[in-house]
Amino acid sequence: MKCKICGSNSQHSFTGEILSQYKVAYYECPKCNFLQMEEPYWLDEAYSKPINDSDTGLIFRNIFYSKKISILLYLTFGKNGKYLDYAGGYGIFVRLMRDIGYDFYWKDKYTQNLFAKGYEWNPKTKVDAVTLFEAFEHFTNPIKEIENLLNISNTIIFSTELHPNPTPKPEDWWYYGLDHGQHISFFSKESLEFIAKKFGLNYYNLGSLHILSRNKISKFKLLAIKLSRFGLDKLIARFIDSRTWADYENSLKETREQ
Repeated sequence: MKCKICGSNSQHSFTGEILSQYKVAYYECPKCNFLQMEEPYWLDEAYSKPINDSDTGLIFRNIFYSKKISILLYLTFGKNGKYLDYAGGYGIFVRLMRDIGYDFYWKDKYTQNLFAKGYEWNPKTKVDAVTLFEAFEHFTNPIKEIENLLNISNTIIFSTELHPNPTPKPEDWWYYGLDHGQHISFFSKESLEFIAKKFGLNYYNLGSLHILSRNKISKFKLLAIKLSRFGLDKLIARFIDSRTWADYENSLKETREQ
C-alpha cells in the first residue's frame, strides 16, 4: 500500500477491530513513519454522528487551545487579523475567540453551527491563519486537504496526537479511536516534516499543537504560548476589545431586518 504522504511502499503493521465489528489493517511507512489504515469503507457508519459520543474532552479542548492560540495570534498577527476555524464543529472555538476579541469565522461541511451563527466563512474573505483541532487524523487524503488549506491561508495551526515510537498496538493507544472509527491517519514528526518540505513550509511542533506556515515564527513567540498556564492570555485580552456585545447587537439587527 502506497503511503499517502510520501508515496513510499507502506508495510503492514497490525490489524485492529473498528466499531466492534470490522477487522482492518494498519500500514506504516518506513520512510516518513506515517501510519494509515486500509481504505476506510466503514466511514458512513462511523459518521452517523459527526461528533462521536466518546469525545468527552470537547469543551476542555476548546477552552485550552483558545488560551494558547490567543497568545500566538496576538504576538504573530496583532489584534486585527481575520481567522478561520476549519472543521469548526458546533462553533464553540469561534465563539470563544470572538469573545476574546479575534475576528474568527466558522466552516464545517458535516456539523451544525450552533454557537457561531452569522459568522460562517465566505471563501472570498482572506484570512491570516486557519485553525483545525482534531481534524488531521480524520483526513482520507491528507495531501489534498493540506493543499486546500494552503489555498485559504499561508498558516495552518492544528492539533493532532503524534503516534509514539515504537508504534503501539491497537489496545495500547487510545487515539486509534477504535470505538468510533473516525481516526484513520496517524502522523509522526517525520511525516509532518516531509509535508513541510514538500510545500516549502516551516514546521513547528508544540506537543499536540502544530504549525505549518510559509512565514517564520520566532522561538520567543512559540515559547510564549506556554505562558497560558500563568495567565498571559488574560493579560493580552485586556488589549483586545471583546466582540461579544457587538455580535449580540448584530444578531438583533439581523433579526429585525428579516
